[in-house]
Amino acid sequence: MRDPNAACAPCHREIYERYRTTPMANASGFAVEGFLPADFVHAASGVHYRVTEEAGNVWLNYERESASPDKALKGQQELRYFIGSGKRGRTYLFEQSGYWFEAPINWYAKKQIWDMAPNHTADKEMPLTMPVDPGCLHCHASDVARSLPEARNLYAAAPFAHGGITCAACHGNADAHLASKGKVHMLDIDAMYPVRRDSVCLNCHLEGQAAVIRNGREMENFTPGDDLFDYALYFVYRGENGSGGRATSQWEALLRSECKMKSGDRLTCTTCHDPHGSPAPENKVAFYRQKCLQCHNTAGFAEKHHPENADCTACHMARPPSNDIAHEQVTDHWIKKRISNERVPLAVSGELEAVGGIIADDRDLGLAYAQMAERGNQQASVRALSLLERAEHAESGARHDHELHAELGFLKQLNGQPAAAAEEYQVALEADPCSSLAAGDLALLRAGQLQYTEASRLWKQVFDHDPSQLGAGRNLAIVECGLGEKGGALATLDRMLEFSPDDEETKAMAGQIRAGSRKCGGR
Repeated sequence: MRDPNAACAPCHREIYERYRTTPMANASGFAVEGFLPADFVHAASGVHYRVTEEAGNVWLNYERESASPDKALKGQQELRYFIGSGKRGRTYLFEQSGYWFEAPINWYAKKQIWDMAPNHTADKEMPLTMPVDPGCLHCHASDVARSLPEARNLYAAAPFAHGGITCAACHGNADAHLASKGKVHMLDIDAMYPVRRDSVCLNCHLEGQAAVIRNGREMENFTPGDDLFDYALYFVYRGENGSGGRATSQWEALLRSECKMKSGDRLTCTTCHDPHGSPAPENKVAFYRQKCLQCHNTAGFAEKHHPENADCTACHMARPPSNDIAHEQVTDHWIKKRISNERVPLAVSGELEAVGGIIADDRDLGLAYAQMAERGNQQASVRALSLLERAEHAESGARHDHELHAELGFLKQLNGQPAAAAEEYQVALEADPCSSLAAGDLALLRAGQLQYTEASRLWKQVFDHDPSQLGAGRNLAIVECGLGEKGGALATLDRMLEFSPDDEETKAMAGQIRAGSRKCGGR
């Protein structure tokens, strides 16, 4: 890939040379440039994975030997890009029919092992339909393309133009600066209003328990100098323990630290971290100690405070295992006098609050609670329904807010109100005809009302748009078969297996229909 940072090098050579070696600068690229060979068997699924390079192309090979033809598995995918610098981990992306997916395996650098992707370590079947959306890509690549309306991982061409995080990703577009030979100044990040300064880092280093895109906003439009919270709000459970064990929740934890509360806006990410370079391993302890001593500088403190251990972070910043990434540790930025490196219990209930003390309106807070309801929190579903109904009323129906109506449909369906849920889903689809949540759940309601033709139409719409929606595909095949559409059912099942070849239930259903043991028709 062409190096877009090269234009900055003539005037900023020292920074350019340091930055090009950092994990941020090397967070993505062509697969062959980031090739790491793999050869391991995943015990839970019995699948043997290999990553190989042949004539400049990188391949994921997968195989499961079995005496039963239904269990046997063999195939390959060409890996096009890598994601992850390799300092903590790495995975790869592949494309199929314009849709982009993450490889099912990851390299975990700290343990120097290959294993399944996060949250898939116990899978009994190979997960080959993990979609790659712009939200994930923009923190690992630059000039990320917008996905097409039909699916979050469907792109008209390459998903991104430049590997790694470029200078422009933090400093803004440099065209005018370059054209004027430096007379038009770049953003002065340190001089910006604190929330805008902090937003440069937070748009990738703030996660929360729930993230809600504000009405009428798109994260793709965020640029350096903007206030991140004009685009999205991030929610955590009140009283949560530091980072909550999340790998990219440093800011939530830091806000709870006495260091941050006493320093206020003077303490930001770059107070301690140099985004243009990292200290050499042998200098790391001294580097960060000096950062601490910028504030802890009373006479004699450095000499008297544990001179036998210069590593401040070892005693004051815990490193528990991550709750959301296997084989990884989190440096908890809740700086405390006493720490524990035991796994942080994940908060699963309670009152939600927006990170940063922002007062969220009914819509945004309601959508955050709805996300918790989707994870099985019954109390959250009650709170979400009340808040979103209030928001809907306040906005005179809010008919253009597809997310609000899709979630209201889900909550009313959960609450045993099928007719009201169907109305909400229909409004959501008027605002966004490609809403898979609204179309898929409305199809369930129509099938429950024995309106199978309409259910089939809706599920077909979802699955045609997005082949990773395997639940919609399976439901579609069942209804098609029930309606006597044997050819349609088999075509749907075959497309599912094209994208998810290890789906045992789908293979069994297709085999039964072809063998005649499962008859189509009669519904």
